Amino acid sequence: MNKQEIELLRQEIEMLMNERTRLLKVVGAAAVLVANTEANKLPVKAINAAEVLSEMLNNLPEETLKDSLESVQAETV
Repeated sequence: MNKQEIELLRQEIEMLMNERTRLLKVVGAAAVLVANTEANKLPVKAINAAEVLSEMLNNLPEETLKDSLESVQAETV
């Protein structure tokens, strides 16, 4: 690999790491929202979306979910 290819790879990795950080914050915020939402108080149109979101969060690897909660400084119990 030449220096230019190495620099491009470095930039791509940095971009991916920044994107991961942003996505972890989104997931963390979504997890906090789901954890603090009472399903019986949601509008009927929102229940399906909340269920899908909840299932997706539950299917995440535990370490990823933990990282995402830490990224939004959420307290876990």
